[in-house]
Parts: sequence; structure tokens; C-alpha cells
Amino acid sequence: MRSRTFVMLKPDTVQRGLIGAIITRFEHAGLKIVGMKTVRMSPELSRKHYIEHVAKPFYKGLEHFITDGPVVAIAIEGINAVEIVRKLIGDTEPKKALPGTIRGDFSHHSVEYSNSRDMAVKNLIHASGNEQDAKRELVLWFSPTELHEYETVHERHVF
Repeated sequence: MRSRTFVMLKPDTVQRGLIGAIITRFEHAGLKIVGMKTVRMSPELSRKHYIEHVAKPFYKGLEHFITDGPVVAIAIEGINAVEIVRKLIGDTEPKKALPGTIRGDFSHHSVEYSNSRDMAVKNLIHASGNEQDAKRELVLWFSPTELHEYETVHERHVF
């Protein structure tokens, strides 16, 4: 089942110079990037993107963190893209993420640590949680002309 999902490399990824290392993980898994851009997220876009969290107590810190620097918005396509990307990135709380996942290999913050400093958990990456979220987020971040069709060598082996 071929599908698309949305991934955002958060400001901590950009600031730490991990963009290429993380994109490589997706490409090595046979997923393809069909759209990508660097964006400075505004508070308005943050509220639209994180609509389910706006009323929660941690949202203020999340908005401060996510608007603190540029993010990289990525549209990824592949077989079971949502599930595969979620598996590659690991648990939302980095200290619980398994080795071999993006968060497990590149981050170690915990909720307790972040809460003690009144800041958002620096977990490097956001990925759509399900197909419905992916569709909503892709439309929010990309126009149809920013998403591209092409064939990769992986597709020749799979389809």
C-alpha cells in the first residue's frame, strides 16, 4: 500500500547539523522524498499544525521551541509510509527510544528533564501519527505543485 506522510525536522535537528543523517535513514529504508523545504514556522502555523495540543499545558513551551529556528518540512512516499517512518524515528520520548531509531541514536532528553527546565522535549523530529494526520499535515505544509512524482531504483525492485 503506497502512501505519503509528513515529517518535520525540528529546530534542534537543524541546529545540530543532523539533517543529512536523518534523511539518509529514510532513503536507505526505500522511502522517497517527494517534497522538501526549509521553513521558519510562525506561531500561527504552529497552532494549525499542533491543533490538538494548543489547549494543553505544555503547548506554550512547544510553540517557543518550534518557532525558535528553521524546520525542514518533508513529504515522504512509500509502502506503508506512515508506519515505516514512525518505526524509524522511535518513541516520542527520546530516553525511551530504542537504539537504531533516529531518536534513540541522536537524542536523549526526557520529559522529566524538560519539565524541570520548563522547556519542550527536544526530540528532533515530528512525523504524522496516522493516515488522516498525514493528509491534513501535507496539505498544511505543501501546495500540490511542491509535491513531485518520479521513480526510484527501489520502486523498480518493489512494484
